[in-house]
Amino acid sequence: MSERPAYNMRYIWTVTLVSAMGGLLFGYDWVVIGGAKPFYEKFFGLTTPAQIGWAMSSALVGCLVGALVSGGLSDRYGRKRLLIVAGFLFTISAVWTALAGDFTVFVVFRLVGGVGIGLASNLSPMYIAEISPAAMRGKFVSVNQLTIVIGILAAQLTNWLIARPVPDGATAADILASWNGQTGWRWMFGAEAVPALLFFALMFFVPESPRWLVKNGRGEAAEKVLARVGGPAFAAEAVGEIRTTLAAGEIGRVRFRDLLEPGLVKVLLIGVALAVYQQWCGINVIFYYAQEIFTAAGYGVSDVLFNIVITGTVNLIFTLVAIRLVDRLGRKPLMLAGSAGLALVFGLMGASYAAGSRGLHILLLVVAAMALYALSLAPVTWVLLSEIFPNRIRGAAMSVSTFALWSACFVLTYTFPLLNAGLGPAGTFGIYAGISVLGFLFIKSRVRETKGKTLEQIERELAGR
Repeated sequence: MSERPAYNMRYIWTVTLVSAMGGLLFGYDWVVIGGAKPFYEKFFGLTTPAQIGWAMSSALVGCLVGALVSGGLSDRYGRKRLLIVAGFLFTISAVWTALAGDFTVFVVFRLVGGVGIGLASNLSPMYIAEISPAAMRGKFVSVNQLTIVIGILAAQLTNWLIARPVPDGATAADILASWNGQTGWRWMFGAEAVPALLFFALMFFVPESPRWLVKNGRGEAAEKVLARVGGPAFAAEAVGEIRTTLAAGEIGRVRFRDLLEPGLVKVLLIGVALAVYQQWCGINVIFYYAQEIFTAAGYGVSDVLFNIVITGTVNLIFTLVAIRLVDRLGRKPLMLAGSAGLALVFGLMGASYAAGSRGLHILLLVVAAMALYALSLAPVTWVLLSEIFPNRIRGAAMSVSTFALWSACFVLTYTFPLLNAGLGPAGTFGIYAGISVLGFLFIKSRVRETKGKTLEQIERELAGR
């Protein structure tokens, strides 16, 4: 824009916070299972690494389904409607997972919640990016990551507050017979129903994405939305710029084969690589398998739950720092710093486990890893994914990238018990350190800076338009 418009910050914040509630539910649903793990495993009698891995990763299969269908459906029916569907799925998943009487029902409704995660993880950041002004888009998209982190911390606090102390030396039978083993884990899952229902209701009151409206031939409706964001002149200029990036005859169509065009496939591969790397760097095993990680470091069950709250608090603090820095320092410097730091920390963790060293310093290394991840890969990956794809295929490209992300998360989550059993924590964290080194090299050589540019400017630069 030639002159900075007078943005309606109250309106932008309101719309952003409502849509970002999808991130909060994503974070809660994704992590709540980690704190409930010691208890529902006893209730359902899960004993083998395969059973344990399936219980933890089953929701991720739902994520794959949600991510796969979100692109085509959101390009056809709009971002808003699919986010409303996500809110509904989160609600029924929370209720029925809590009521599950056998392992099959538990898994089915974990899968349902996973579909909600797949939809929300794709559509919430994309929707925010499409309605936010360029100069502050990084900050607003990062708010989605902030709500994910708040959801994670809410799940961790809920688990800690609900669980009653477990005596040292308690047997599996003791845990099964306890309040935690019979009832407590149910409340951990069921508590999600309240924010899920609120998100479902509030999404009816936010506007549709202006870029989706233009793409579907509803330019006047898009101008009304953008006029509320930055005034009539801002709206007219923005709609004009959006139209120039939409190829003639493609308004309203969804064509996944367009992703294979020479100018687009390279951008898609960058997005897929970033999505996979965000998961395979290894940090998410801390959310899912904190019990194993901290038990190997010498902590008991009650201490593990408290340590998880500590990591969640650090996650929140450093996500707030990232929101302040992403539009100042840029995306690439944060990603490089985080990758280098994670490689070092995971290397030290692997060395500590290899040396048989246990205790407080393992917790400190986990906290350091969480801080680095929250400052870089966690929020900035979603910012980049919401920015780098062209308007006309953004839904489809985000769907492919998010599908890749949850596929990588499934592999990470399912394989950790197997790697941990075969290589031990030392070898497992050594692998994650190596992946972080490869991620650093990829970002340094392939990723461009995008801060301060409109989505249309980024499209012209990256896709050669």
